[in-house]
Amino acid sequence: ISAIIFFPVNYYVEYILEHKYNLSNQTFWKWIWENTKGMLVGLVIGLPLLVMFYVVLIYFGELWWLPFGVLMFIVSVILARIVPIIILPIFYKATLIEDEELKERIISLSNSAGMKVGNVFKFDMSKNTKKANAAFTGIGKSKRILLGDTLLSNFSADEIETVIAHELGHYKKKHILINIIISTVFSFITFYIISILYSKTLYLFNFESIYQIAALPLLVLWASLIALIITPISNIISRRFEYEADQYAVESTQKHDAFISALEKLTEQNLGDSEPHPLVEWLFYSHPSLYKRIAHIKSHQN
Repeated sequence: ISAIIFFPVNYYVEYILEHKYNLSNQTFWKWIWENTKGMLVGLVIGLPLLVMFYVVLIYFGELWWLPFGVLMFIVSVILARIVPIIILPIFYKATLIEDEELKERIISLSNSAGMKVGNVFKFDMSKNTKKANAAFTGIGKSKRILLGDTLLSNFSADEIETVIAHELGHYKKKHILINIIISTVFSFITFYIISILYSKTLYLFNFESIYQIAALPLLVLWASLIALIITPISNIISRRFEYEADQYAVESTQKHDAFISALEKLTEQNLGDSEPHPLVEWLFYSHPSLYKRIAHIKSHQN
């Protein structure tokens, strides 16, 4: 439903603006197809969650936030496991990288960080965008290192190595585990606050009980407002983790200049704002600005 409601906004942001600034490689119908796939995946995941939410609501009443928080944690773990092997292939084709030397360098870095990976994959980002990216995804046996083909074609081996080292820094510094703990705690607190606000404001809209399906938009409204408050707090933590991962990248590779070059290229290629207004950065940025990251790296180098 939200995909249909926000279609005009998504069309402008994801298609019109992306083409205006020469970032998109999609035709209109390709964009429609990718969004349709995203909507269907969201429906397959979201509809059962909605049903489970109402089951929990009916059985537990105003205490719904507690079992639903547990349920969401379990679902997030399952999704983390299946994203690389089931969901990602719906949108991208992943293949082993051909550059054996780069592969060995990345695997060696991973081993040094205590993260065991068997292979390094590239995925065809270029079919949709000119932007570049790299990521670790999955947990357990589904763990993957993914490099966008746009990254491989526009960045040097040293630059790619430092980008991967940064991602490994999150693993080495236990940011992933800490984020899971923080997200879980935030989820329970958020659901608890939403449950109180939801129950206390039902009568204002002539709803008689928390079980009414028609009252769902009210619950979504409160969830959205709480998210607006929590997001800046979450971003503060995220930016701190990014600094720590940057520091790990330069310490583990000793390639300060290559890392700075990689960050500059990523910002330029993705048309990021290298020095946003401090308030905008504080409210909305999960990563520090390029200007601050480079200053931090240089201070560490000195």
